[in-house]
Amino acid sequence: MPFLGQDWRSPGWSWIKTEDGWKRCEPWSQELERENNQCNISHSIILNSEDEEIFNNEEHEYASKKRKKDHFRNDTNTQCFYREKWIYVHKESTRERHGYCTLGEAFNRLDFSSAIQDTRRFNYVVRLLQLIAKSQLTSLSGVAQKNYFHILDKIVQKVLSDHQNPRLIKDLLQDLSSTLCILIRGVGKSVLVGNINIWICRLETVLSWQQQLQNLQMAKHVSGGLTLSDLPVHMLNNILYRLSDGWDIVTLGQVTPTLAVLSEDRRLWKKLCQYHFAEKQFCRHLILSEKGHIEWKLMYFALQKYYPTKEQYGDTLHFCRHCSILFWKDRRLALLLEDSGHPCTAADPDSCFTPVSPQHFIDLFKF
Repeated sequence: MPFLGQDWRSPGWSWIKTEDGWKRCEPWSQELERENNQCNISHSIILNSEDEEIFNNEEHEYASKKRKKDHFRNDTNTQCFYREKWIYVHKESTRERHGYCTLGEAFNRLDFSSAIQDTRRFNYVVRLLQLIAKSQLTSLSGVAQKNYFHILDKIVQKVLSDHQNPRLIKDLLQDLSSTLCILIRGVGKSVLVGNINIWICRLETVLSWQQQLQNLQMAKHVSGGLTLSDLPVHMLNNILYRLSDGWDIVTLGQVTPTLAVLSEDRRLWKKLCQYHFAEKQFCRHLILSEKGHIEWKLMYFALQKYYPTKEQYGDTLHFCRHCSILFWKDRRLALLLEDSGHPCTAADPDSCFTPVSPQHFIDLFKF
C-alpha cells in the first residue's frame, strides 16, 4: 500500500556535492547568496571604517538567519498557497505520520484560490468562509488567517469586476465585521494570533470592502439579442420554479412587470417552503391572511429565521472514507481519464466518496 505524504521513508531533501562536502540544494539559495554577498560587503565596509569588533562571528550568523526569515516574510511573490487537489485528514499520530491535520492546514493546502474562479465552486467557498468567520476565525494559524483574507480580497475584487453574487459577499462581510468588532472590543478574553493593530487593520479593510460594494452600480446591459422580456410566460415561470433561494425570486421579480406578477404566485412560494422545511415546522409558524389563506411568501422568510434552509452547490469537496482523503473532484477529468480525483486504493472508489458540505468540512477538524 503506498504511503501518501512525506514520512521517514520519503526521498527527503535534494543534495549536491561540493569541495567542502555535501550541501542541501534549496531553490532560494541563489537569492539568499546574493543578499548575503551584498550584506557581507556592507559589513566589511563598516568593520574597516569604524571598529572591527562591532560584529563577531556569532552575531553575523544571527544576522544571516534573521535575513533568511525576513526574506520569507517580506517576499510578496512567495505566497503561502498550495495547489493541491487533495489532502490526507489524519486526527492522530501513527508510525508513518506524526501530528494531525488542522482546519488551518486544510485551508492552506487545498486550492481555494483557484476554486473561486469556478462558477460551480464559488458559492461553496463563500459559504465556507462565512462559517469560518462566525466561529472558527481565531482557531486559524497566522498563515491561514493571511490566506483567508487574501482569498477574500480576490473574491471582493472579482465581484466588483463582474458584478455577480454581490448579496452573498455582503452577507459574508457583515458576519466577518461583526466577529472582528467582538474580538477587538474583547481583547484579552480570547487569544488572538498577531498584534491587535493587525486585527484593527483587517476590520478597516473589511469596512472599506463593504463601502465599495455599497457603492457598486450595476451597468445596464445593452444587447440587440434575446432578453427575458422576449421569453414566453411559461418559460419565465419555469425559470422561477428552478430557483431555490427566496431572495433570488424577489430580485428577479424586479426585472420586468411580468416577472413581478409571476414572483408573487402562491404555489411558487408553497413549493419553496415544502422544499426547505418540514410540515411540523409549518404548524408552529402559520401566517394567515384576512381571508384565511396561508401566506406562503411570508411563511418562507419567517421560517428562514428559525430553521436552516437546504444548501445547493454546483460542486463541492469530497471525502473518501476508505483513504481518509479530502479532495476536489474534477468532473471533466473523471469522465475523460477515469480519474477519481486522488490516488484511491479501494476496489470501487466511487462508492467511498461522499460530498462534504461547508459545515461538514469544519466538523472534520473538531477533535
